[in-house]
Amino acid sequence: MSNPGETNDHPIENMEQLVEVLSRGCKPESAWRIGTEHEKFGFVRPEAARGRTPFSPPPYSPDGIEAILRALLGDGSAWQAIEDRGALIGLKGHGLEAGRSISLEPAGQFELSGAPLATLHETAAEMAAHFAALRAPSEALGLGFAPLGFQPLWPRDAMPMMPKSRYAIMRRYMPEVGALGLDMMKRTCTVQVNLDFADEADMARKMRVSLALQPLATALFANSPFCDGRPNGYLSNRARIWTDTDNARSGMPECVFEDGFGFARYVEWALDVPMYFVVRDGTLIDVAGRSFRAWLDGRETGVLAELTPTVGDFEDHLTTVFPDVRLKQFLEMRGADAGTPDMMVAQSALWVGLLYDAPTLMAAEALVREQPWDVYRTLRGEVPARAMEADFPGGLRALARRVVTLAAQGLAARGLGEDRYLDPLFAIAEGGPTQAEHWLSLYHGAWQGDVTPIFAAAAI
Repeated sequence: MSNPGETNDHPIENMEQLVEVLSRGCKPESAWRIGTEHEKFGFVRPEAARGRTPFSPPPYSPDGIEAILRALLGDGSAWQAIEDRGALIGLKGHGLEAGRSISLEPAGQFELSGAPLATLHETAAEMAAHFAALRAPSEALGLGFAPLGFQPLWPRDAMPMMPKSRYAIMRRYMPEVGALGLDMMKRTCTVQVNLDFADEADMARKMRVSLALQPLATALFANSPFCDGRPNGYLSNRARIWTDTDNARSGMPECVFEDGFGFARYVEWALDVPMYFVVRDGTLIDVAGRSFRAWLDGRETGVLAELTPTVGDFEDHLTTVFPDVRLKQFLEMRGADAGTPDMMVAQSALWVGLLYDAPTLMAAEALVREQPWDVYRTLRGEVPARAMEADFPGGLRALARRVVTLAAQGLAARGLGEDRYLDPLFAIAEGGPTQAEHWLSLYHGAWQGDVTPIFAAAAI
């Protein structure tokens, strides 16, 4: 992800400039890559609590998230510091870590944004290397990390807040536009894969297919059945949170399914998403709720009336829209809970298989068009509670079998032996439990109603 302020300061003179921001992402197939991002919750290991509350989330400082970042930064040979008003909030890779970055979600959820990689084997290796690098400084501090879709134990108010200017703006604004936005910020973790497109038509086809199938992905990767130490009634509580976070900037935008969808139509949609901030001289200015379109048209008042909108402002704005599939200069798949390493690699494998082989993509498009788009929108509302048991014509597991089989076909066409990464999804499609159902069976069985064992069981 780009950092606010590191963008184009050329004034916006016409809509073509904004379309060009997106169209710069067009790449020949030979240049298509796989970028995987994954988040995990920190926790205090009970055997090394040192007076701290076992399983509690680590603070920014002392002996918390900042210390881990500084340990990874080391002598600066592989990572460069990213700071916000003097606070260390992330790392940018160079040298051996080139193309990667480490960032912090609002409550210290630790995120690796992976490098653009050629194969899923590289994705799996990158993930394993990151986890290995994180273990040593974490263990030295008595901490662990667990990728789960929702914080299973601690209430929102017990979660720390990272010193990141953007998050202060979001924390103020979120309660104005949804009941669960602060939970999204502080108590959720996801895994995403970022994928390329050849041209506008290829982008539109991939966007439609992947957006329609995000609810299926939510069901397959459901991994957040607990809240405040007990079952919450959902299998993907993370997905449920997104239904009442900020619906003006999230969900399944209707424009994607309309005839003629392309870069310009996405720009039009994004211009009507309320703003969060603008950056001037390295400082974020809170303009949350104001209209980018009105600003462009000279109709905004206050501080925006004194500022000229730039291409960089629009690029920053694109990072503040959160549809289930987000278009920047690549496509971000955003529908899955964080989970076990093999499931997080499977998430990348699913979308690479479906979208990176042309015959498979065409077959996937034909499959999703068997149902009206409204069926998928309805499914999005049902899968948080029911996951693979949600209603779908012919059954959701039947759809899963067809979709995962297509993904395997697409991976086989790449000829790289990557289709084995789909094995966990085939197991679920054939009737096996989701991650959430696995944890619930332990909670009601061996764990005897105690959720705390999930931290060690899910730890990387």
